[in-house]
Amino acid sequence: MIEERFALGSSPLHRTDPLVKIIGATALAVIIAISQSMTAILIGLGIGVSLAILARLSPRDLWPRLAAVNLFCLFLWITLPLTGGGEAMGHIWSLPISHKGVKIALYVTIKTNGILLILTALLATSPVHHIGRGMQRLGISTKLTLLLLTSYRYLNLIHQEFNRLRRAADLRCFDPRTNIHTYRTYSYLVGMTFVRSWERSKRVHNAMLMRGFNGTFPVLDTTTFRRRDLYFLLLLTGGALLIATVSLIR
Repeated sequence: MIEERFALGSSPLHRTDPLVKIIGATALAVIIAISQSMTAILIGLGIGVSLAILARLSPRDLWPRLAAVNLFCLFLWITLPLTGGGEAMGHIWSLPISHKGVKIALYVTIKTNGILLILTALLATSPVHHIGRGMQRLGISTKLTLLLLTSYRYLNLIHQEFNRLRRAADLRCFDPRTNIHTYRTYSYLVGMTFVRSWERSKRVHNAMLMRGFNGTFPVLDTTTFRRRDLYFLLLLTGGALLIATVSLIR
């Protein structure tokens, strides 16, 4: 199975109703994404850091995620200052550094880190099947929820199938190189992975039908909406409204 490292814990966020976390994460992420105020997005980043601390996220597990998104931001810092246009704030050799490009890169970097911390602290602290149950309680399409749960469950099996085919190729002395044979072999590997995944999906579906599957999974958890969940929802909503207000009056 795919590891859910952040879902293991006993922080207040781990005990919060997933429905509340879905609503809060969606509201905060959308408002931060569309905000055009530096003060507003800094508040969003502060909320993300605070939630990460409240969730007691392991820095050792969190840093790789932050590194991945900031690697993308690094490319923006390399390209946008040189291609952003507008007034130049300086020069590197003969290349003008765009003030507008630097500003956009800074905004994107802050927004990206803030949204990542919020989504990780709120959504990754609940198992995927709890998130799916929260989506159902919100009235989100049953088919979409079912797609999320089954995709999560069987991605690992697809990966195992690809590894099995790759080992078979290695046993036949496959030596990857930059040539047509290598490209053709990898295309066969990917194609066979899809074919075998499709065949397995049909077997799994037939097995589910034989066990009485009717389009929904039975609910085994008894999550209830408590008073402290309401308070936390109001707190998250207040944070989203604060960011929106600061962004509008900038």
